[in-house]
Amino acid sequence: MRAGDELLGIGLLAGPANVVMQLARPPVGHGVVESTVESGQLFRHPLKRARTTFTYLAVALAGTDTERRAYRRAVGVSHAAVRSTATSPVAYSAFDPELQLWVAGCLYRGIADVRAAFLGPDDPATADEVYAAAAALGTTLQVPQDRWPADRAAFDAWWDAEVEAISVDDTVRAYLTDLVMLRFLPRPVSILFGPAHRFVTAGFLPPPFRAELHLRWDARRQRRFDRIVAIARAVVRRLPAPVRAFPFPLVLWDLRRRIRSGRPLV
Repeated sequence: MRAGDELLGIGLLAGPANVVMQLARPPVGHGVVESTVESGQLFRHPLKRARTTFTYLAVALAGTDTERRAYRRAVGVSHAAVRSTATSPVAYSAFDPELQLWVAGCLYRGIADVRAAFLGPDDPATADEVYAAAAALGTTLQVPQDRWPADRAAFDAWWDAEVEAISVDDTVRAYLTDLVMLRFLPRPVSILFGPAHRFVTAGFLPPPFRAELHLRWDARRQRRFDRIVAIARAVVRRLPAPVRAFPFPLVLWDLRRRIRSGRPLV
């Protein structure tokens, strides 16, 4: 595993926050909420949706070029149906490279933040290596390599400008609220774990995204969140890299098995 993918597994703690960030861009948010692709419906098929997402991350960061091309073709079939209609409040297409770049940028930002939280700041060389590897998060979709910002400084400038454009309306906010409260899981699970999940998700969100979701935050909540992260960090640093990465080696194995047997990849 290369720098950048050994923390994928523990990064799932921040995964829901990253989904919020992605959907805070109105065309992405409405593209997901309005999607008619049955297999991609989180609230109907949560396990299948999770497998698809995990596989995309695993193949982008740890797969071969051949595997990435195969997965890009498979995802393209599903994305072909994700387009705005005359009744959509915003125009969108899942093939829009700008929107795909936004999604990839959110994922990179999430990986960088998780690494900083659980391993401490990277040295410049490692940070550059992680950033270069993250370009595959876009090119595994339809983002041309030259659209990925040239370096981390260019990315930061791009990111700051893009965050200015986020906006979450009532429709997308309701969807995301259900997500962070785990309402796609059986009701007892949502009632028992939803509030804690919402708190952790809010903690991983940058302030502009937290505000768009109307999540309350203050110094007391920040201190509580910092204590949770400190405990998790102490555990994570003692885990071997393969354990940190779970379940991503498993889903990559499953992808390779599906390619060999000719089974659907998504």
